[in-house]
Amino acid sequence: MARHTLLAVAALSALSLVACQKKDAAPAATDPGTSNATVNAAQDATSTAVGVASAVTGPVSTDAFVANAAISDMYEIQAGQIAQTKGQSAAVKAFGKQMVTDHTALSNAMKPLIIAAGKTAPTGLDERRKGLIDNLNAATPADFDKAYIAQQEAAHNEALTLMQGYADHGDDAGLKGGAAKALPKIKAHLEHVQALASGAH
Repeated sequence: MARHTLLAVAALSALSLVACQKKDAAPAATDPGTSNATVNAAQDATSTAVGVASAVTGPVSTDAFVANAAISDMYEIQAGQIAQTKGQSAAVKAFGKQMVTDHTALSNAMKPLIIAAGKTAPTGLDERRKGLIDNLNAATPADFDKAYIAQQEAAHNEALTLMQGYADHGDDAGLKGGAAKALPKIKAHLEHVQALASGAH
């Protein structure tokens, strides 16, 4: 219980940082020493901290797991579509295409399990993932690949924590099975994006 309380405090602290960064983003961008890419990277980093807390607490609640899993897939699909258009390297474009294909399949596999569990998945992104998508759309061509790869590494670490946690500790058998089945694909995505990150300059 104390662990979950600490995670909740960490998440709230990170959320307050996001709010401050959003409020200060426009003035910071006008400072010649601070680029939009720097501001957006800071926002993405804060989002990662919130995501880690969210993924760890997700396995405690089936409702939280369903919401996080569905939103994760929606974010991956939208980000992948952007990468296919704005990606500068063939590798980033190809990875974006793979994310659209694989996360559409993961989402479709999870939908009947969510219904069988008597749950309803969200139909749109939360504010945190909307912010990530906004930052991808705002990235310059020179900054895009680096921003996308950084987001993808964080997102797949978060997804791995979420799926592993529910597969191990979830209380709905069908969703536990779905989470376990998704794990190899999520792990492969993470290894792929880590390889892209190590090759990025």
